[in-house]
Amino acid sequence: MVRGLMSDKEWAFFKPFVTAKGSKRGRPAENHRLVLDGVFWISRTGAPWRDLPGYFGNWNSVYQQFRRWSVSGVWDTMLEALNGTGAVQSSVQMIDSTVVRAHQHAAGAKGGLKTRILGARAVASRPRST
Repeated sequence: MVRGLMSDKEWAFFKPFVTAKGSKRGRPAENHRLVLDGVFWISRTGAPWRDLPGYFGNWNSVYQQFRRWSVSGVWDTMLEALNGTGAVQSSVQMIDSTVVRAHQHAAGAKGGLKTRILGARAVASRPRST
């Protein structure tokens, strides 16, 4: 069992947003509650999708469902509805797992190797006192 899963009350709120209402084409969905719990687990831990515990199902299936919900605007709709309830402070209603990555050489040094070599030459060529 994984810690931090949704309670029945929380699932009752999210269920109408994630259950299918359209035509029944393709493979039927496994368990939307587990998929949503898996997405929340990823958001909470910041782990890569491949590290999703097997309890939630295949990581790729959970990711694909997350993408479908993202493209269709389900997350925006859920957050707007959550905002409308007033159940939680607005500062806690944001899920953000943004990661800003920089290139390994983007440490802020200017000039790079050429500047350091020229600086070393300048120091080495100073007149010496005798």
